[in-house]
Amino acid sequence: MADDQAFVDEARPALEAAGHLVSTTSRDASAPALAALRPDVVVADVALPGVDGFDLLRDLRELPAGRSVPVILLTAGADDDVLTGLRLGADDCVPKPLSASELVARVQTKMARPPVPAELVGHDHRTGLASAKNLELEAQRELDRGRRAGRPGALAVVALQEAPALLSRYGPRATGELAEQLAAMLGGESHPLQRLGVDQSGRLLALLPETSDQDVEQRLAVLGAQVGATRLTVAGEQVRVTPVIGWVRFEDADSGGQLLSRAARASEAAALHLDLLPVPWTPDLEPREPKVRLRGTARLLALATRLRLPAQVLATFLLGIGVPFLAYLTLGRLGIDVVSGPAYWVILAALLLTATMIWVEGLFALDPQQPPAEPGAPCPAATAIIAAYLPNEAATILETVEAFQRLDYPGPLQILVAYNSPRVMSVEEDLREIARQDPRVVPLRVTNSTSKAQNVNAAMSHVTGEFVGMFDADHHPDPGSFRRAWRWLSNGWDVVQGHCVIRNGDASAVARMVAVEFETIYAVSHPGRAKLHGFGIFGGSNGYWRTELLARTRMHGSMLTEDIDSTLRILDAGAKIASDPALISRELAPTTWHALWKQRTRWAQGWFQVSRKHLRPTWRSRQLGLRQKLGLTFLLGWREVYAWASLQMIPLLAYKAYSSGGVSKLHWDASALVLATAFTIAVGPVQTLFAKRLAVPELRRRRGWFWRYLFVSSIFYTEWKNIVARVAQIKELVGERQWHVTPRAGDPAR
Repeated sequence: MADDQAFVDEARPALEAAGHLVSTTSRDASAPALAALRPDVVVADVALPGVDGFDLLRDLRELPAGRSVPVILLTAGADDDVLTGLRLGADDCVPKPLSASELVARVQTKMARPPVPAELVGHDHRTGLASAKNLELEAQRELDRGRRAGRPGALAVVALQEAPALLSRYGPRATGELAEQLAAMLGGESHPLQRLGVDQSGRLLALLPETSDQDVEQRLAVLGAQVGATRLTVAGEQVRVTPVIGWVRFEDADSGGQLLSRAARASEAAALHLDLLPVPWTPDLEPREPKVRLRGTARLLALATRLRLPAQVLATFLLGIGVPFLAYLTLGRLGIDVVSGPAYWVILAALLLTATMIWVEGLFALDPQQPPAEPGAPCPAATAIIAAYLPNEAATILETVEAFQRLDYPGPLQILVAYNSPRVMSVEEDLREIARQDPRVVPLRVTNSTSKAQNVNAAMSHVTGEFVGMFDADHHPDPGSFRRAWRWLSNGWDVVQGHCVIRNGDASAVARMVAVEFETIYAVSHPGRAKLHGFGIFGGSNGYWRTELLARTRMHGSMLTEDIDSTLRILDAGAKIASDPALISRELAPTTWHALWKQRTRWAQGWFQVSRKHLRPTWRSRQLGLRQKLGLTFLLGWREVYAWASLQMIPLLAYKAYSSGGVSKLHWDASALVLATAFTIAVGPVQTLFAKRLAVPELRRRRGWFWRYLFVSSIFYTEWKNIVARVAQIKELVGERQWHVTPRAGDPAR
């Protein structure tokens, strides 16, 4: 197909002499007619009479039968013609004039090594892995075979969150190199039926026939942890990446194509958390049509929402007082008196045990474990991750960054501000300006993030330090805190949790109360528990981790208290967590009861989640000693039970009074229960006194704050926290889970 008849007359005999069957046309050529001939090679001129060569090429490539036909395009030699031809799908662009012998050579080359569209190639030429199309066909065969034999199987998609950035930096070679390393980690020697492939974006595709759901979950979880903890190599450089893994069972798809699309959808869901956990496909991941609500429905829903919390509070008292009283009454009428026997002594022992353990923790806190006197190695590069939700913390983030810039640390320090925001805010430009002036500061906007866990996980691929300090956006650590943390980490500890001190106690009565309460937690309970039971607790902020440990642990966004969840996971893996009350960072407290209720409800529900998830595995752990298991049982198990046990004196005394004929006729053993309850209540004042002695100097001077806290906690606040714990359990059991960001004083979110 050329506009030069002399060239055609010369080329035809040369091609025929080489053994080719030649068909020529110069007018009114059409792509469908050309494709119908099923040619081995098409030689087309860009300037055909009556036909535009570019239009013909474009039409040919749009036809299924024309996509894989090799096309040699003859051009006038202009660069624009060559670029246009290649963009439209030409396999070779040759400027005229050219000799017949050269044309024959080019035709023979295309026939010997015919080009194939990438999506039709059986294997990726860079990695040797199966192409997406090939794996889809294989998935269809395995899906059909699995259904006939009744055997399970799955298909997984493994993507890397950082792939677009790496592709932009290193070019197409990055996707191939990363896919090869992922495939090597997933392995296949022990799974001979496994098939691995790669799609055009570099995502690893894993077909896992005859594999149970449990095995799939376990293999992919191991892969996620391994990739997260390993630095991969691209173009000779090491990079830290975050795998996002989705998978789908054979029984949840009807075709190989649906297996691929649904596994990809699950991978997209995994990208929302970046916690290394594989996400299985469920129907909930598919987009749904919005429900049309009838008139008046919205008003009823709003009313139900307002009444839900009061109903839950009432339910806790009915369950904690009414149900036990009715049980005692029913058993009493059947002639079974459990109140004077087992129930009475169990409740009595429970109250005494709780009080005793809190007393002992306070005594151990008087002499907390100290860090080694000297670091075990010179101060290395360190990273501070500041997790922020900007609409809520826009007013505090700049002041926080300035506090980190004042840190006294001799090694290189990276200040990584990982934030999310539903809208663009002016403070983002302020952060970028600080970064231009101070290269230690790295602002990182985390797209699609809705939680602190996602922000921290996204930051991990940018971390340059050997250890990481994690902070909320309102924290101001002491200047020497990173030095002190390194003394722990360089001498065999994996994590060290510092002392969080409230710095806005003057803002309100609520803030003053929380300021004292934090001293009872961070100056008394945490260090006392660490010394008594042999383990510390990472509290989410002002905690310092070895980078490699944090990289393979990550934060699980599905947990409301991802910090406590991560604590239990690394303790079970044999990690050592220290608690240092002298490692100080100052933060803001909620200033209203409404904000405090939301914060503590989330904390309590998160603790309940963690208890349900980790308590039983803790008992079976081979890494934990008996002392640690007993401490964790008290912390995770009895902590949740006590919120209900604390009420049990009411139905017990009520039934005793009822069965005795009145309160005045109660026996001495009921009085003993009252005394045990009084002993338990006395724990609050004693713990406050411990906190007063161990508090930081600026709070120790505020004697009035401690006396007010003592009064409020004794008559109200302790039971208020028990109500919060009971309501949180009900919320968790009915599936009401929502992350409430703690409002900051003076911030826009309030």
